Amino acid sequence: MLVLLPPSETKSAGGDGAPLDLASLSFPELTPVRTRIARALVALAGDLPGSLAALDLSERQVDEVERNAELFGSPTRPALDRYTGVLYDAMDSKGFTKAERRRADKRLAVASALFGVVRAGDPIPAYRLSGATVLPGLGGLRPLWRVDLEKTLSTVDDLVVDLRSGVYANLAAVPDAITVRVVTEDGSGRRKTVSHFNKAHKGRLAAALATAPREPGSVRTIISTAAAAGIRLEPTGKRALDLVTEP
Repeated sequence: MLVLLPPSETKSAGGDGAPLDLASLSFPELTPVRTRIARALVALAGDLPGSLAALDLSERQVDEVERNAELFGSPTRPALDRYTGVLYDAMDSKGFTKAERRRADKRLAVASALFGVVRAGDPIPAYRLSGATVLPGLGGLRPLWRVDLEKTLSTVDDLVVDLRSGVYANLAAVPDAITVRVVTEDGSGRRKTVSHFNKAHKGRLAAALATAPREPGSVRTIISTAAAAGIRLEPTGKRALDLVTEP
């Protein structure tokens, strides 16, 4: 099973890993596209006003541009430890046992505007680039990623659970993936999509699937694994699930 997570705009600083080696990341067939985007991002960092505009940053976020300038020289850390924010806080990967972390490193992957997709244990530096960014000289990221990334994700042998947000799902489709919608149910049984706490619920689901002693291999076992963690999943289609929360 591969649980495909969205990235986060916020990332932890520092690290104790060697500088970025694009060719060493999982899914090495994506290296040519990764290289083009990474080089363009570093070059853009030499133009501070241009970087702030392209990355939709304020003048108080100059440090984000500096991160991009040091992309190939700054220390790395595993992707699961690099990304921060609501979803990753809810996963609480720091609380995983060693065995759970080994399972998570195998089962989790993170969608990325810069790297396309990386596994949880891949060493990456801090950077700033969102899926909606238009890079000077390269253009929008979807045309750059779509063909190669869709080919990579379509050849993953594992069952894919797609928890990506819309902008990252737009970079590449995974037609056979299982999708999850977070909803709340009122007293009459009507369901409404949850937006504010969506990431936290998906983070808890990702943690349950990633750390379960027995790897889920079907929709049925995904539902039962979630239920064991107190998470209610219900099928709404052959490959669609609702994560039902309390109102």
